[in-house]
Amino acid sequence: MRPLLSTILLTAVLSVLSTASPALAQSPQAELRALLESRDADIKRLLGRTDAEVTGERREQLRTVINGIIDFDAMSRGALGPHWDGLSGAQRTEFTSVFGAIIRGQSLRNLKPYRAAITYRSIDVTGDAGHVVTSATVDDVVMIVAYELARGGNGWHITDVVIDDVGTVEGYARSFQSVIRKRGFDALMQRLREKLAEVEAEG
Repeated sequence: MRPLLSTILLTAVLSVLSTASPALAQSPQAELRALLESRDADIKRLLGRTDAEVTGERREQLRTVINGIIDFDAMSRGALGPHWDGLSGAQRTEFTSVFGAIIRGQSLRNLKPYRAAITYRSIDVTGDAGHVVTSATVDDVVMIVAYELARGGNGWHITDVVIDDVGTVEGYARSFQSVIRKRGFDALMQRLREKLAEVEAEG
């Protein structure tokens, strides 16, 4: 091979490797940690350094950051379990909208866990499924928070949050599915609409 051509090819290869190496070097575990650490940093920035109440626009920004990487479609499917398949498209859309709005509305009820320092205990990835276990000390009590995540075309999203071995999806599933079995889906939606009205009234 001619010296000039060899030099050009080598330069091109090194350029590609140099550009790609940061992405290639980051493991799925590192991606998940970076994602959650970035979210935690944004939350703490919005909370500020004092325990003062967060109000106004900053409160809405905080709500957006906390819930921004949650996959409410996946949580909705999990909460309704076998009943999801029997719903129409319109029913699924309304349920996901109302259910998601309730979770978003309740997400700022207790800000203490968000102010606490986070320790990452374990990060496991199997294919497109991730499991992250963290801990934080709140009022001298250690709280264990685990995140179930799934990777799709637009990155990683949280599909469940498990606090001290109690899963968000599992907790809602027991209640929701019981109502559907006894009274039907319309009765569940009526309850959820009433609950959402309460949550919105609380602010």
